[in-house]
Amino acid sequence: MTPHILTRSLDRGATVFLVLLAAIGILLPLLNLLTPESSALHVPTYLISLFGKYVCYALLALSIDLIWGYCGILSLGHGAFFALGGYAMGMYLMRQIGTRGVYANPTLPDFMVFLNWKELPWYWYGFDMFWFAAVMVLLVPGLLAFCFGWLAFRSRVTGVYLSIITQAMTYALLLAFFRNDFGFGGNNGLTDFKDILGFNVQADGTRAALFMLSCLALAIGFFICRAVVTSKLGKVLIAIRDAESRTRFLGYRVESYKLFVFTLSACMAGVAGALYVPQVGIINPSEFAPGNSIEAVIWVAVGGRGTLVGAALGAIVVNYAKTVFTSGPLAPYWLFMLGALFVAVTLLLPKGIVGTVNAWLDSRKLPPTDAADSAAREDGVIEPKAGGVTS
Repeated sequence: MTPHILTRSLDRGATVFLVLLAAIGILLPLLNLLTPESSALHVPTYLISLFGKYVCYALLALSIDLIWGYCGILSLGHGAFFALGGYAMGMYLMRQIGTRGVYANPTLPDFMVFLNWKELPWYWYGFDMFWFAAVMVLLVPGLLAFCFGWLAFRSRVTGVYLSIITQAMTYALLLAFFRNDFGFGGNNGLTDFKDILGFNVQADGTRAALFMLSCLALAIGFFICRAVVTSKLGKVLIAIRDAESRTRFLGYRVESYKLFVFTLSACMAGVAGALYVPQVGIINPSEFAPGNSIEAVIWVAVGGRGTLVGAALGAIVVNYAKTVFTSGPLAPYWLFMLGALFVAVTLLLPKGIVGTVNAWLDSRKLPPTDAADSAAREDGVIEPKAGGVTS
């Protein structure tokens, strides 16, 4: 059964993406650890951390593309799941500091000692163990997504109304985590991490290992998404995206399908946040900002909605551009440039970069008459053949 899943899920483009990701995930850490700093092939440690952050963003974009590109669920609050996964990992990292903190308290983090907390809150119990934190990275975002999705999808909230509700959810979490008495560091968040699994988080070897783990997580997340969208489940998701009422009329429990894929997507976003925190060195309430979630949707739109590969590449390309343009004289204008990029892609490349390339390659493979008919169907001039799901 496993070979069948592999052959069905991995086409040529997916295989090339995974091979390139594996090569980058192995080659860059080796060039960082095994080559001298004077060598032209040496990759600095700060670039390893920077690229690791990009890979985490790519996993977040992948989770959004799964629900938006294939199920039509536009979430403008997916940054909340990303941040919750990050806080779960940050709580573990804070518990590892122990007596090496400013106040040398073996149990309480420094911000709790500063605020005169006498004992550790109950919801911090267990985060001194890595396995417990790893479970919470998946459980907390997944449970929130399940409860939110069950209420929203059961009430048949769709379209722009669902998008607004997801944005309100992440904004409510933003306000809650800003409070000092909430037990998560308030405005400053969680920082000053020392160790992860006994290894110094600042060491070159640890950063290289985190980068490799991030690439591995992206590869696993990509394979899971491909397995979902190329299965019978994926066909139902696409039918829900294109004609939800007709799919429900055929007897499918649309709410159950949406709930499953929404929860899976939230768990993927939580893993991305957990890998992001030790590489960046801080997690604070700003990660809940609705603007971050909207920016992640732009990554998917730029790369290509409904392509998976495009979502990951869009996240990497846009964030690389952000790094370049926000470090020079154009820094105050970055948001305007990002908005202009989104408008340009929407008008000129509505399928995104990868989606447009795929459409061009497909048109070259078809005879001229078939290519014209295919373009006419996409424009709505020719009705699809009987048996297809229409909108």
